[in-house]
Amino acid sequence: MTIDSGDTAWVLASAALVLLMTPGVALFYGGMVRAKSVLNMMMMSFGAMATISVVWVLWGYSEAFGQSWHGLVGNPFQHFGLSDLLSGDKAVFGFHAAASGVPAHGGIPALAFVAFQAVFAIITVALISGAIADRAKYSTWLVFTVVWATIVYFPVANWVFAFDGFAAEKGGWIANQLHTIDFAGGTAVHINAGAAGLALALILGKRIGFARDDMRPHNLTLVMLGAALLWFGWFGFNAGSALGANNTAAVTWVNTMAATGAACLAWLATERIRDGHATSLGAASGIVAGLVAITPACSAVTPLGAVAIGILAGVLCALAVGLKFRFGYDDSLDVVGVHLVGGLVGTLAIGFFASASAPAAVDGLFYGGGLDQLWRQAVGAGAVLLYSFVVSGVIGLALHKALGFRIERDAEAAGIDIEEHAETSYDLGTLGGGGLRHAGASMFGSHNTAPTETKINTKGATS
Repeated sequence: MTIDSGDTAWVLASAALVLLMTPGVALFYGGMVRAKSVLNMMMMSFGAMATISVVWVLWGYSEAFGQSWHGLVGNPFQHFGLSDLLSGDKAVFGFHAAASGVPAHGGIPALAFVAFQAVFAIITVALISGAIADRAKYSTWLVFTVVWATIVYFPVANWVFAFDGFAAEKGGWIANQLHTIDFAGGTAVHINAGAAGLALALILGKRIGFARDDMRPHNLTLVMLGAALLWFGWFGFNAGSALGANNTAAVTWVNTMAATGAACLAWLATERIRDGHATSLGAASGIVAGLVAITPACSAVTPLGAVAIGILAGVLCALAVGLKFRFGYDDSLDVVGVHLVGGLVGTLAIGFFASASAPAAVDGLFYGGGLDQLWRQAVGAGAVLLYSFVVSGVIGLALHKALGFRIERDAEAAGIDIEEHAETSYDLGTLGGGGLRHAGASMFGSHNTAPTETKINTKGATS
């Protein structure tokens, strides 16, 4: 099969959209932290872009999509450096792809798929950083990105995304033996990152003043801009996973739009009922929750099913972000509450809302399919959650003991931007009247303020 230029153009454009999502994460997370931490928060995303771009070319792609060993991990040396995938004469996917010319879906060249999957690896690693905001050594974080991607993400990507006969003769066990539906990464990306974030948050411990001090977002404009870029880029994330300009891409695009809007409204409604007001932070967080939840399900449900999944995600994630105060773990920017919970909601919802009329052609419980797909979804989600949490914890603990993963207490109090980067994000001296503390205490809503610890009066001062 010769290369289909239209499908190739769509996949490459989608890869660019997904790459834009990581700067979107940087803005989203950067606005949510205090002013003294914003540069470090954004640098953690940019650092992941740099490290994963290199290791993906060297061994990451091969480990994820090379010939799988018992369905657990690809051969890291099969496509080391990608030199064997450079031919552009044919759609070169398959075992020993460059030699055989086995076509990919729709006929795209191997390096188009390499590019598309690379940006998935990048954003998955970047998402973890939100759980340990304000307190992680940047050098140790960079080491963590390489080790975690190698031991956790690349094998899990092999389990979930590597289908037999597609990128290799033999692929991963979740895709080919378990038949869990995960169209664009509810397990491999969001549950994976959420579980890793929880493990690191427990290892690094709580921020100074957690559940006591004011830790509101310093710039909600950045948060909303980041959410907008994520929503925009996510159409490449989901619709691009069709690997062609086709009906599946169209269905997933519409489902992504519908679920995200529903989740935003559901989060705002939850806030309004619980707190008496709907916030801009809630709108941005609801958008991300809906995007996360529809990611695994976008090819398996109807647009009405997508709306239902969005509503569930908006409500459940809005409630889940408060769990850190109840259970005492400091997930700084709600990676657990949004990505882990949202990923679980979307993955399990397939077992209920899947419709054979959608491209995945599977019926869930509500469409007469019984429990067959539901147990497959539950096992796939549980396996990724458990593997990621345990192995991420081991990696994090080892790096914490060997290199030190948390900055010193005094440096954390003064601001991680100064300690780690010798820079500040704003010239706060020109603002007058209180500098850094004044800027960080403006009247912003936050998931990071314990509901019983801090009250806001009408003038914006804490009491």
